[in-house]
Amino acid sequence: MSVDVTNETVWNIDPEVFSQLGVWVMSQMRVSIQSDLTILFVDPDPIAQLHERWMNLQGPTDVMSFPMDELRPGDGSTEMEGVLGDIVICPWVARQQALAAGHSTMQEMMLLTIHGILHLLGYDHVTPEQERQMFGLQRQLLLTYMAVRQVDVPPATLPSGARDMLAEYDAGHARSGAAGRTDDTHHQ
Repeated sequence: MSVDVTNETVWNIDPEVFSQLGVWVMSQMRVSIQSDLTILFVDPDPIAQLHERWMNLQGPTDVMSFPMDELRPGDGSTEMEGVLGDIVICPWVARQQALAAGHSTMQEMMLLTIHGILHLLGYDHVTPEQERQMFGLQRQLLLTYMAVRQVDVPPATLPSGARDMLAEYDAGHARSGAAGRTDDTHHQ
């Protein structure tokens, strides 16, 4: 199983945390060890561009998933194999959601990683029943992972003096009338 993690932001994020989490979640969902996943951390502007292009929605969002081989969870006797796809996460939006939810930015990004993997595996949250199922599963996976791991996860931090890219995005787009960031909160 290969999980490639790339951070294109100023945030200090330990890629190993997300690589290990991705491998663990894929194994729990019975995805073959031959499968690949990419996780990319980006600033508000690039995710806003993706959000508009692929979802026709304005503003930055927390996470987007781009499936490749349309894998589904294994059924116990078989494991799905192929390229799972790409997950794009915006730490700036994650930080805002983490503050609202009362947990750390790192926990929020881990939850968003699981959320993204479940989307890549065909889960969705359009109906209330789908939302209950998906959110319940992502919560269960995160809590189980944290309990099994029993190791402190290093926090995601910003370098001293880092500019607030989300505030800059909002300020720049408020002037042009294109503000309207969506809140795609994916936790309960």
